[in-house]
Amino acid sequence: MDELLQRGIRLFNDEEFFQCHEVLEEAWVPERGPRRLFLQALIHFAVGFYHCQRANPVGAGHQLRKGLKKLAAWLPSCEGIDTARLHRDALAALERIEEGAPLSAFPRIHTSSAAGS
Repeated sequence: MDELLQRGIRLFNDEEFFQCHEVLEEAWVPERGPRRLFLQALIHFAVGFYHCQRANPVGAGHQLRKGLKKLAAWLPSCEGIDTARLHRDALAALERIEEGAPLSAFPRIHTSSAAGS
């Protein structure tokens, strides 16, 4: 797992979603292979939860749906990330947001390595 992804995961798990988006975008911009969509899925989640923090459920829902769709191609794991768990947790969060219910906690990115778990 590269350093930018590790840093992005730490920021995500610290609920620093705007900064997470910025870091993951650094990795995403130069990427030209299939990994580009994987990184983009993570960026959508970061932006979605940032919108949630800013009390914008419509924006949050839009971004989370895009992230869920893209991440589905990377289940059950990718680059040491438990993508199946992230997908399941993000879907549960999206359902709560769409119900108008507050989130008791944001999902975390769980990894098989010490970085970001």
